[in-house]
Amino acid sequence: MKDWDASRYHRVSAPQLDWGQRVIARLQPRPGEHVLDLGCGTGRLTAMIAGQISEGRVVGLDRSSAMLTVARGTADANGARTVYVRGDGAALPFNGVFDAVFSAATLHWIHGHDRVFGGVFRSLRPAGRFVAQCGGAGNLDRLLTRAATIMSTTPYVDYFRDWREPWHFADPQVTAQRLRTAGFIDVETSLEPAPVAFEGAAEFAEFIAVVCVRHHRERLPEDFAEEFTRQLTVAAGTDTPPFVLDYQRLNIDARKPRE
Repeated sequence: MKDWDASRYHRVSAPQLDWGQRVIARLQPRPGEHVLDLGCGTGRLTAMIAGQISEGRVVGLDRSSAMLTVARGTADANGARTVYVRGDGAALPFNGVFDAVFSAATLHWIHGHDRVFGGVFRSLRPAGRFVAQCGGAGNLDRLLTRAATIMSTTPYVDYFRDWREPWHFADPQVTAQRLRTAGFIDVETSLEPAPVAFEGAAEFAEFIAVVCVRHHRERLPEDFAEEFTRQLTVAAGTDTPPFVLDYQRLNIDARKPRE
């Protein structure tokens, strides 16, 4: 599996930045806290958290080397309070070191949420907070249904015979139960529609190529990948309104017991 085109992602990911800022508002970082940004990407949200914790520390963790390279290269004046590390969100190596774990637009890329939540629980200090958002049930249904239709046709079908979806869009009820099983209390989960509209075909095509269907595209020869994206873009242009992605965000709030 190819790594992200992190520079392009950094440029086009305004929706993820907007969602993440709202999650930071729910997190309410406090001066002196130690915070883990699980799936930090190119580090823009990590830097925002670091700007609110004064003497604290933020660890930005991501499994993408390309994302971390951009994050380190764009670190701002708060970079002294930020450490970036490469790691697997389903196998966190920390034990009782964070006051809060934050995550935005990441958890749906990790299969095995039971392992993720168990690792987050172990990483937190007593009374530590877990505040997150990711793609939830029904996320991008319209786009992905259209992609599946194209994948089943000639000449694409030969490239997708062993296809396995790279994401896991969980529902709030199952997620809440997984969190409680991991040991969390004060669990709150909800699904939030968050449609994203694009100015036109070019903007839509670039965004889905970099973010939504990059795993599809990497299986295809370049000319097929471009045609795959073009067909999805043409279909989106027929919608009312056109060029809108039907995002569904899964909100997560939970706390580790004090003892």
